[in-house]
Amino acid sequence: MTLMLKAVAAFLLLTLLIALVRIWRGPTPADRMLASQLFGTTGVALVLVLAYAQPLPALKDVALTLAVLSVLANVAFVTRVVRIDRPQAADRFSSGNADARRKEWRAP
Repeated sequence: MTLMLKAVAAFLLLTLLIALVRIWRGPTPADRMLASQLFGTTGVALVLVLAYAQPLPALKDVALTLAVLSVLANVAFVTRVVRIDRPQAADRFSSGNADARRKEWRAP
């Protein structure tokens, strides 16, 4: 059983490496955001596999903390890239102008 858990852990580490490369290289902010989500969920999975392989119940708490931090990091990333907090975006949408809405959704 430990051989299988080691193989799963190695596969998850390989997935983390691929996600890290995608975060580093891009090419778009959406790719980086999805790779960071993959990084968070794979990290949680890896810690849970290690918690199952070793009798350390504290690793389950670490996995839960990592999951919460991953969600917060993704929210911060989306807020920064999409710029939800811009006050002029609300003015463009309230005007009822369909062209302004289309341009707003396409803008990075």
